[in-house]
Amino acid sequence: MNEIFEEIAKSFERTFIRQGRYKLFVEGLGNTLLIALVATLIGILIGVVIAIIKVLHKQTGKIKLLNAFAEVYTTLFRGTPIVVQLLIIYNVVFSSSREAVLIGMLAFGLNSGAYVAEIIRAGILAVDVGQTEAGRSLGLSQTTTMFSIVLPQAFKNILPALGNEFIAVIKETSVIGYLGVMDLTRAAELVISQTLDVYFPYISIALVYLALVYGLSALLKLMERRLARSDRS
Repeated sequence: MNEIFEEIAKSFERTFIRQGRYKLFVEGLGNTLLIALVATLIGILIGVVIAIIKVLHKQTGKIKLLNAFAEVYTTLFRGTPIVVQLLIIYNVVFSSSREAVLIGMLAFGLNSGAYVAEIIRAGILAVDVGQTEAGRSLGLSQTTTMFSIVLPQAFKNILPALGNEFIAVIKETSVIGYLGVMDLTRAAELVISQTLDVYFPYISIALVYLALVYGLSALLKLMERRLARSDRS
């Protein structure tokens, strides 16, 4: 039994302590959170624009060209794997740049935007049509009504779904190591290549991802309860 504990202690020391390897995991965690946060914000901005285009087209029958672009965009980014998108954007679209972190943020943001667009579109359509009619009866334009009346209500309804999208992006960033970026998964693989020990590197990053997802899920549930109480009051 003592030999087992000694071997575990040696494995832990090789993985985290020796040569300050824990710093790789800290750097990887920071990059993972930064990329996920910025990508989610980009996705929300893109998603708002795409969702509004689709809704306005449905309501007015106009902006057909923009709606066609929105349909192609959502179909393209929802219909292809994120790894393929990441490699194409890095090696083809921005082949002359090696700003892998920034390119990764953009790639994940574009992918997230396609999903967020459908979340926001569903949230907008869930708002009672009477809200739009009330805004128009007050002399507000279609666009002003959308941004001032409909969108604030829609965002309140879809806030938990946007939080879940952030969680999804955090897990998706595990493939950014293809670009050589030091994320959690890349840190684990680098340590394994130096120590030939797979136990602690893989188990540790799995636990970190689990802790992140569990913590964010708990915050989302708390947010949902508060929103439910505010709706009842």
